[in-house]
Amino acid sequence: MTTTAPAHRGSATRRRGGRPGSRRNTAIGLLLTAMMLFPIYWMINVSLTPQQNMRKDPPDLLPLHPTLSGYRAVLDDQLPYLWVSLLVGLGTVALTLLLSAPAGFALAKLRPRGGGAVGVMLLIAQMIPGIVMAMGFYGIFLNLGIMNTWWGLVVADSTIAVPFGVMIFTAFMSGIPDELLAAATIDGASVWRTFTSVVLPVSRNAVVTVSLFSFLWAWSDFVFANTLDGGGSMRPITLGIYKYIGNNNQEWNAIMATAVVASVPAAALLVLAQRYVAAGVTSGAVKD
Repeated sequence: MTTTAPAHRGSATRRRGGRPGSRRNTAIGLLLTAMMLFPIYWMINVSLTPQQNMRKDPPDLLPLHPTLSGYRAVLDDQLPYLWVSLLVGLGTVALTLLLSAPAGFALAKLRPRGGGAVGVMLLIAQMIPGIVMAMGFYGIFLNLGIMNTWWGLVVADSTIAVPFGVMIFTAFMSGIPDELLAAATIDGASVWRTFTSVVLPVSRNAVVTVSLFSFLWAWSDFVFANTLDGGGSMRPITLGIYKYIGNNNQEWNAIMATAVVASVPAAALLVLAQRYVAAGVTSGAVKD
């Protein structure tokens, strides 16, 4: 009795002493989160601010006289650009998965000769600046006459997404038990059937991860879109925003409204896919 009571009081003291530290950490976390989210708030605030109030000093921290004129401009002018961005994003996801998933499976499970060299080349490809690749694509697309095409942007954006996708699939599929593949082979499944019916369902988290990042890269691309723009109508939303920017005309209300609308698909995908990105690759593959 005499030995346990002081320990109990010490534990209670530690718990009481830990509360101020916990509250302080929570306050610091909330402050840092507010600082990171403030640009998003300011984007929404400016999108609701009338154009004539943009040059107020100091600016309004709240939209005291909100207007939806910027969003009406988005609906009138920017919808075609949004559809092009959506088309390019989905096309980039499809092409990236089509190329990177089989390549990752081959490197992880078939282990071909030179697989290590391929991995090094993928890392090098990730380090090449996008503007260097864009200038190379400009010369190729100009000679082929395929400037200002949505599928040309799909090919260009996939050059960034595919190396990343191959590395992700290789890492994920390396963790799949070989016994799972051996069982499929014993049942008479071919290599392709094993890949499509066994490996891909198990690698759902990798598929979601690669799809998410490839879509976000294509959705937010500006370098390829601006370099490969031939002056036609097939422009993504990143170039559509430029419609409101000029030497003597800067429609910040419409610019920020367009940015808000363009951020919604990316934010929704991030919220929906976060648990798949964080989940383990073999989750549910092997039952106890």
